[in-house]
Amino acid sequence: MRLNNLLERNKDDIVKQWLFSVIDTYPADTSKFMKMQKDPFANPVGNSISVNLGPLFDELLNEMDYESITSYLYPILRVRAVQPILSTSQSTGFIFLLKKVIRESLKKELSDKDILKELLHFESKIDELTLIAFDVYLKCREKVFEIKANEERNRTFRAFERAGLLTEIPADRPSL
Repeated sequence: MRLNNLLERNKDDIVKQWLFSVIDTYPADTSKFMKMQKDPFANPVGNSISVNLGPLFDELLNEMDYESITSYLYPILRVRAVQPILSTSQSTGFIFLLKKVIRESLKKELSDKDILKELLHFESKIDELTLIAFDVYLKCREKVFEIKANEERNRTFRAFERAGLLTEIPADRPSL
C-alpha cells in the first residue's frame, strides 16, 4: 500500500496536527493552556491526549488490535466522560478529525486515484476506531453514573441513619 508509506513518512506531522485539532475541541482558554503547558502533572488531560494519539495512529496503520486500541482510548475518553462541557459526539468525534488532517497533509498525493482509493479504505478503519471509542466512552459514562448512584444511596442511607429512621431486624425473627 502506497498510502501507508505516505502516512508512515508523514506520521509525526499528522499526529501533531491531529493533537492540535483535538485540543481545539476544548474552550479557547483551556485549549490555549493545553497547548502551552507541557508539564504532564500540570496538564494531565493534554498529556493523556498527546501520549495516546501516536499509538492510536500506529494501530490504524497496522492490525488494529482491539485490546491495544482500547488501552489507548481509555485514558482519553475517561477524562472526556466526566467533562460536562463536551457532548457524547464531541467526546468521541475527535477521531473523525484525523480524516481532515490526513486529507490536508496529503492534498497533492490524493490526485492519484489509487491513493484516493486506499484512503477510502483507511477512512473506514477510522470509522471503526470511532465505533470502538463510542463503546469505551459509554463504559466510562456507565462507571460515572454508577459512582454517582452509589454516592447518592450512601448519602441517603447516612441521612436516614442520623434521623433514626433505620433499625436492624433481628436475625431470629421470622420473615414474612
